[in-house]
Amino acid sequence: MSLLDITELSLSYGDKCLYKNAEFSLFKGEHVGIVGANGVGKSTFINICTGNTIPDEGQIRWQPGISRGYLDQHAAADAQQTVLEYMQASFSALFEKEKEMVQAYQRYSAGEEDALKKAEKYQQQLEAADFYSIEYRIMRIAEGLGLTAIGMDKQLGNLSGGQRAKVILSKLLLEEPDVLLLDEPTNFLDKEHIRWLSEYLTEFSGAFLVVSHDFAFLEQISTCICDIDEQSIRKYSGKYSDFLKQKKHLREDYIRRYTAQQKQIKKTEEYIRKNIAGVNSRNAKGRRKQLERLERMAPPAKTYVKPVFRFHSGREVHEEILLQVNGLAAGYYYPVISGISFTVNRGQKVVITGFNGIGKSTLLKTLVGQLQALDGNFSISEAVQTGYYEQEFSWDTPEQTPLAAIRSWFPQLTEKEARRHLAGCGIDSKKAGQSLSTLSGGEQAKVKLCRLTLQPANLLILDEPTNHLDDLAKEALKEALEKYEGTVILVSHEEKFYQDFADKIISLEQVRPRE
Repeated sequence: MSLLDITELSLSYGDKCLYKNAEFSLFKGEHVGIVGANGVGKSTFINICTGNTIPDEGQIRWQPGISRGYLDQHAAADAQQTVLEYMQASFSALFEKEKEMVQAYQRYSAGEEDALKKAEKYQQQLEAADFYSIEYRIMRIAEGLGLTAIGMDKQLGNLSGGQRAKVILSKLLLEEPDVLLLDEPTNFLDKEHIRWLSEYLTEFSGAFLVVSHDFAFLEQISTCICDIDEQSIRKYSGKYSDFLKQKKHLREDYIRRYTAQQKQIKKTEEYIRKNIAGVNSRNAKGRRKQLERLERMAPPAKTYVKPVFRFHSGREVHEEILLQVNGLAAGYYYPVISGISFTVNRGQKVVITGFNGIGKSTLLKTLVGQLQALDGNFSISEAVQTGYYEQEFSWDTPEQTPLAAIRSWFPQLTEKEARRHLAGCGIDSKKAGQSLSTLSGGEQAKVKLCRLTLQPANLLILDEPTNHLDDLAKEALKEALEKYEGTVILVSHEEKFYQDFADKIISLEQVRPRE
């Protein structure tokens, strides 16, 4: 029996149709990776499963009694709560039972004979629920996702967005629901914690749906792949690599059958045209009826075109050392990182690593002037033109379209030129006319990258630019950075993305650069 059945699912936003009569079922123990190009509706699919998005048509039926856990990175939480207190809330009912047990024992000690039976009953219930392993279970997950390094006594209100998301994920894993619904869970994790989460999910006894652009992660955790493409949902058995082979084979087979049918249709139409008024008129009319009854195959779905990113290195820099950082401390009201020293030479491609929450984004914000240094200093060559890619999506006017945004940033461009640049970066004419806030994360990332390609910059500072990009866009960005003649400072948790072009790795965990 399936845990979830979705039938005749249809959903459109304006003239953009995401699903049309789509079907999907989730069965007990299935580990499903959800894939598809940017903008096809992967996150929307998760929101439909949670009930946060209501489709235009269709039915979503969960098996009664099934518990579901959704990774909501914006979930409400008491800012004064500590990380440990928030995680312990997963077991609030058991802690309450423990309190009742203690009170029952106290009443028994005071001479209330009947209280002993109640206390023993509570004791048995706690033991059956494995109550006395709670501390171990909390610390196992906290260590696996790097929360112990952040500090279990740290208040939620003092956490960064990425740290807070890790805490919410930790609590979700502690609750052990029957079904996990995770949308890009690796975006805020570094490679060590991704590895731990991969192992955890591989051993997870329940079912899950996971949206991810980290295909190595999907390869390890998935037993089947749900592909969202051309308004439909199709499930493939096996790992991500198996899905790629199956999809390629099915597409090639479909193209062969479609081509053969088109050839036969053309041949039949030619026969009808030549013989409809001749001695073979009867045969021609019969073939015309057959042709009218023929169920014609739809043209093969278009393949997604790989975007092209080209960064312009701007004016030449003559100094050998482009950036010098000396004992830098950075943060908001107190230092998140301190004692950081390193240099970046002209033309180097430098990657900054470290566990999530160590302060990588804070460092970049300080280097671009969004934050003031709290101690130490840094110097950047006066000849530097900086192009900055910020991890967060924040638009001054989110209702603006990509086309209008590009033209407001670069007023010298004609509409045709702006459209051409957007199309080259993977934003077609339809998406160019939508408001920025309605675009998927990957589409918004492409708009930001398009902006970077249009501004001369001899120093690119990029904070997790691959987080929301599909495979083709990641490949295009990697190629662009390999060809780029300027200097790059990149924060990324995807070693596979940068390992071929990185000249230098700076680990903030070690403070000193690792060459």
